[in-house]
Amino acid sequence: MSVASQAPDYIRAISPYQPGKPTSELAREMGIPEAGIVKLASNENPLGMGARAREAVVAALSGSARYPDGNGFALKSALSRRFHVDPERIVLGNGSNDVLELVARAFLGPGRSAVFSRYAFAVYPLAVNAVGARGIEVAAKAYGHDLKAMAAAIVPDTRVVFIANPNNPTGTFLSGEDIEAFLAQVPADVLVVLDEAYTEYLDPARRYDSLAWLAHYPNLLVSRTFSKAYGLAGLRVGYGIAHPDVADLMNRVRQPFNVSSVALAAAEAALGDEEFLAQTARINERGMMQITDALRRLGLEWIPSAGNFVTFKAGDSARINAALLRQGVIVRPIGSYGMPEWLRVSIGLPEENARFIAALEQALD
Repeated sequence: MSVASQAPDYIRAISPYQPGKPTSELAREMGIPEAGIVKLASNENPLGMGARAREAVVAALSGSARYPDGNGFALKSALSRRFHVDPERIVLGNGSNDVLELVARAFLGPGRSAVFSRYAFAVYPLAVNAVGARGIEVAAKAYGHDLKAMAAAIVPDTRVVFIANPNNPTGTFLSGEDIEAFLAQVPADVLVVLDEAYTEYLDPARRYDSLAWLAHYPNLLVSRTFSKAYGLAGLRVGYGIAHPDVADLMNRVRQPFNVSSVALAAAEAALGDEEFLAQTARINERGMMQITDALRRLGLEWIPSAGNFVTFKAGDSARINAALLRQGVIVRPIGSYGMPEWLRVSIGLPEENARFIAALEQALD
């Protein structure tokens, strides 16, 4: 009998998360110069980080021999001012994935369940399973959340409901009216996690003030990240905003220095860089049109997306993906989400989008 055999069954049953292929890995596999590879697999900001964040990173490096502020006072204060919430409502995470896992550690465990949608973010079932809780997967509606069915799926041992809006990997979107109506149906002792990792990409006409709902729904947590629109994916920093009692419990299970000093400084600087966010939104809007126009011309089906990516039906996705890789273009297979015929492509710079389109045309021949 081995040590590994003694791990709990619920740990042994977990299928590890499959991230987008790194450019360095493809360069090794294909013998392609890394500089010539286009990665459109992980929904990163093609502009990189903004100038303000970059300057903050350089300035913060000199203090890297010291532990960071474990409470993240400066970033929490900046978030408090930006969103008009009390700092006691804020939980900082090593990316928003960390926030989701803190929810699971604080509120789930054996004998408890969590509800999430099919085709929703893969970290939800991973976080649930890692603490021995039971996941309740609800059938999707048009590749997105069926809120009526999710409300009906809540059972007495349900402690958490996860909702991604916009959803990843499908890009579907729920209106603020629909989400608020759902909140009104959820029992007060069930935490609703509203994952808004892509909220900065929403068209202004679609935006809603989820943080205003916190005053009426103490069982709501809004999760956001600096990894996407803010361009800080490699630094790992996200945050959750919730009732102070919820935040307190999550902070009890949080590692004391879970966000680095460099990440804290970069996020604080990025938060105030409205010009960079506006540029990011413009690049994304134009790139979305560039790619969807090409998909339409090629006769391919895609799911309308409110994020910085689009999921399209490739048919023999394994063959198409392999052909793209041979041409130095990385997209994201999503067979692990139960969508074996589909691929997800992130929106890049115009020249990156053009590389993808040309490679896709060749792959389809």
